[in-house]
Amino acid sequence: MAVPLPLPPPGPQFVLRGTQSAVNALHFGGGAQAQGRQLLFSGSQSGLVHIWSLQTRRTVATLDGHGGQSVTWLQMLPQSHQLLSQGRDLRLCLWDLAEGRNAIVDSVCLESVAFCRSSVLAEGQARWLLALPGKGSDEVQILEMPSKTSVCTLKPEADAKPGMPMCLGLWQAESSPRPLLLAGYEDGSVALWDVWERKVCSRVSCHEEPVMGLDFDSQKARGVSGSAGKALAVWSLNGQQALQVCSTHQLTNPGISDITVRPDRKILATAGWDHRIRVFHWRTMKPLAVLAFHSASVHCVAFATNGLLAAGSKDQRISIWSLYQRT
Repeated sequence: MAVPLPLPPPGPQFVLRGTQSAVNALHFGGGAQAQGRQLLFSGSQSGLVHIWSLQTRRTVATLDGHGGQSVTWLQMLPQSHQLLSQGRDLRLCLWDLAEGRNAIVDSVCLESVAFCRSSVLAEGQARWLLALPGKGSDEVQILEMPSKTSVCTLKPEADAKPGMPMCLGLWQAESSPRPLLLAGYEDGSVALWDVWERKVCSRVSCHEEPVMGLDFDSQKARGVSGSAGKALAVWSLNGQQALQVCSTHQLTNPGISDITVRPDRKILATAGWDHRIRVFHWRTMKPLAVLAFHSASVHCVAFATNGLLAAGSKDQRISIWSLYQRT
C-alpha cells in the first residue's frame, strides 16, 4: 500500500503587487488611523512607502519622503495617527496620517549610514524613546521624542569589539519602569543594555556571522535571532538580567533578513535569503512550514494582531498568509 505523501504548504491568501521595486520593510497598522480597516505599510527600495488596504488589496496612499533612497524600517506609534519611516537618505520621518493627511511633521537626521533599523518604546501618548544607530560605528543613540532630547549614547566597553549594531529592540519589563535595549551586533553577539545606567548588563555570543534580526518575548523572557549564517539562536534572560543561549537551530541555507514572533507568541517566521519563509513553533522551535512562493530573497516579515503574516521580497511582491490561526 502506497504511503500518502505529505500535503504541500498552502499558497498565500493573496499577493500585493505594484511597489515596482524591492520591498524592504513591512508594518501592520490599524485602529483609529485605519477607520476600521486593516492597513499594511510597505517600504521600498525606491524610497516610497505604500499604504495598502487589505480589504481592497490596493494602495490607498503613497508617501514619498526619502528622496529615492531605500526605506529600511517602518513603525506606527501606538494609539496614534503617526508613522515613522527610516531611509538610506539618513533621515527618520514622522508622518501625520490623521484624517487622510500624508504629511511629514518632523524628522531626525541619522549620523550613521549603517543598515541598523531603529526601535521605539512608548512612554504614554505624549512621550516615547527612540533608539537609532549613533555617530560612532559601534554606538547606539537614545532620544526622547518628540522633543529630540538626547538621553544617552550607548558605547561598548573599551575591551569589547562587537562592531556595528545591526538590529535594535527597546523594551520594558512589567516589573520595572527602566527601559532596556537588546542589540544584535556585527560580531554575532546580542547585548542587553540598561539605558538609564548606560551600561551592558549582559552580552552573549549567538552567531558566527552578523546578527541580521531579532525578536524578544518579554512574557517568557526569551528571544530569538537570525544571522548571515545558517543557524537561529534562542536565548533567555534570567532574573539577574543575564543572557544565555538556550539552543541553536540549523537552517538548510544561510542568511536571515528578518525574524518576528507572532503577537500571540505561538509561532515565529523568518525571512530567508534563499527566497523562503520559514515558520516555527515558538515554544518548541519545531519547524512547521517552509513557504516557497517568492522568486528572490525575502527581506522582511510582519504579523498582524489577528495573526495574518506578510512577507516582502526583492521580487517586488508582498505575500499575505493565513497560517495556524488561533481558534
